Amino acid sequence: MLSSATDFSFEPLGGRVQIIRNDHDVRLGLEALLRLDPRLSPIAADAGPLPLRLREPGFAGLAHIIVSQMVSRASAEAIWRRMLPADGPLTAEGYVLLAPDAWRQFGLSRAKADTLSRVAEAVASGRLDLSALCLKPPHEALGELTALKGVGPWTAEVYLMFCGGHADVFPAGDVALQNAVGAALGLAARPQAKALAKLSEIWSPWRSVAARLFWAYYAVKMRRDLLPIG
Repeated sequence: MLSSATDFSFEPLGGRVQIIRNDHDVRLGLEALLRLDPRLSPIAADAGPLPLRLREPGFAGLAHIIVSQMVSRASAEAIWRRMLPADGPLTAEGYVLLAPDAWRQFGLSRAKADTLSRVAEAVASGRLDLSALCLKPPHEALGELTALKGVGPWTAEVYLMFCGGHADVFPAGDVALQNAVGAALGLAARPQAKALAKLSEIWSPWRSVAARLFWAYYAVKMRRDLLPIG
């Protein structure tokens, strides 16, 4: 999972973007969710405290999410440690200077390596400002991110949640969330992405807190070793 960080914050632009900055915001969001949907009260009791799990926005934050896709937490962290420079943080400028086959030593798949290269080139060239992007309304920010080949909706949504702090994003395509919602709400079958996106509308404008809640429930009640983010 993404690690906690509470030493940075964003302010909404014209009130259009509600931002989660700290644990207090998560608690407020959860209280609002329980008023919006009382079915969540026993789920919250089972899940326990909801983690913040914010990372600072930028290339490293998005790269970590890309690395963590579809692999175990242990595998993702091992790859990430190999990617980190010895003399500082991972930057887009540094990544574009790597040898073309460096991804093999890292243990990345070719697809992830290609995506990381495209993101690094966009950031290093100034075509993509990942910090400014976090201040845009979700539909605009998601559109810019998914315009990059290899960056799908899940990656973009998770970046806005955990690097941008967006309060009203719900990655409905996440299989762990689908399983958790299906089990927690006693649904007859695991909801697919379209159905889950529709179901999640009741939790707006705190859908990111709802996602945290169901991921926490998943960790406690289902598969601790297969959490959705490395």
